[in-house]
Amino acid sequence: MILSGKEIERRLGNGIKIDPYTPSQLNPNSYNLRLHNKLLVYDNNILDMKAENTATELIIPEEGLLLEKDKLYLGRTVEYTETNDSVPMLEGRSSIGRLGLFVHVTAGFGDVGFSGFWTLEMFCVQPIRIYPNVQICQIFYHSIEGDYETYEGGKYQKNKGVQASLLYKDFEGK
Repeated sequence: MILSGKEIERRLGNGIKIDPYTPSQLNPNSYNLRLHNKLLVYDNNILDMKAENTATELIIPEEGLLLEKDKLYLGRTVEYTETNDSVPMLEGRSSIGRLGLFVHVTAGFGDVGFSGFWTLEMFCVQPIRIYPNVQICQIFYHSIEGDYETYEGGKYQKNKGVQASLLYKDFEGK
């Protein structure tokens, strides 16, 4: 079951944390998250799953930043979230998608116990100007049934900013 907006708000501080929280960003069954002003862009056109791929940080100025088509940008949410008793999920907003900007292309499925900022995989089909603090995606929550273990560690837990892929760590020691 997906939690209603009222239920999300009721659980704030008791199973769900959204910081900062702004009531106007609450929807009937989700909460809008905003785009931070920092992005990462990979330095190389060819990426290697078994290697650490370097990336350069870009700052989105208040007057906006023009994104190139067919290029991957990694962003992050302004909001820090923690989810202790439900499954967090992330989707792009339809208004953003209708402009040809795909937000969180993959990996929108979170784990019970995830704490951190959400890294957003952003890809545009045509050039688009983006702005910091725009409500770019929405988080929603599924209830979980049965016994479960919470996500305690891992490559992305309690992150502090935009994170490039850490998949190469899965290959270490093999």
